[in-house]
Amino acid sequence: MDEEDVEKIRSLRDELIEKYSNNPAVAKKVDHIKGGFFHNFKQSFESNIDIDPGRLLGLTDGIFGMVMTLLVFGLALPGVQLLTEGDFIAFLQSISRSFGLTIVSFILVSSFWVYHHEFIRINSLNVPYLWINMLFLACISFIPFTTSIVGIYSKFFLADVLFGINIFMTILFFLIMYLYAYNRGFLENNPSKSEKRYVINTLIILMGITVAVNLLDYNFSEDFVYLFLLIPIISTLRDIDFKMKS
Repeated sequence: MDEEDVEKIRSLRDELIEKYSNNPAVAKKVDHIKGGFFHNFKQSFESNIDIDPGRLLGLTDGIFGMVMTLLVFGLALPGVQLLTEGDFIAFLQSISRSFGLTIVSFILVSSFWVYHHEFIRINSLNVPYLWINMLFLACISFIPFTTSIVGIYSKFFLADVLFGINIFMTILFFLIMYLYAYNRGFLENNPSKSEKRYVINTLIILMGITVAVNLLDYNFSEDFVYLFLLIPIISTLRDIDFKMKS
């Protein structure tokens, strides 16, 4: 093949590129060929999947409902029949801490449900987002277990740590889920940058509260676990403040 043949091939190539460059299908195919295996794999992995977001929302609501129910079922009745009012009062005193922790956990789970419906309204999804959401739901599902652990073994610092880690990881995966949905354009309401900043800052504050409560539990009293109730209070106050400024 001489120089003249090479020049003809180059000329033909340029003509074809110029002719079909405005065709989206051809351009996509060319990019696919040029991208390489890992680039194409990543692109395919992150492409939107044909799953109705409403089904994921339905699954999320179902798990939240189950977790709330399991929290109440975690309050066990006495193993023997109570014969006197004194026995009944003693029983109520024995479950008072577990009852209080159940209320705290129920309010926390309710708050996470509210956050999910307020901030995570999506119009499409892909495989990474789907599994981030599943990890968030896994954290939610462990809350009844860690609540029971801290109720029974509250004298052990590790029990409080497990509960704190559970709440921290729940908030962390919610933050990851929100950021991923925002960056991929999955959010239905197309939040502004100021709203994104407000959500991120709020979640970081809530994670800070979780760490602080665990430290207070360890250094002062196990009753500081009730400070977890600051999570819905602070998030509600920030929400009101943001809406007033907007």
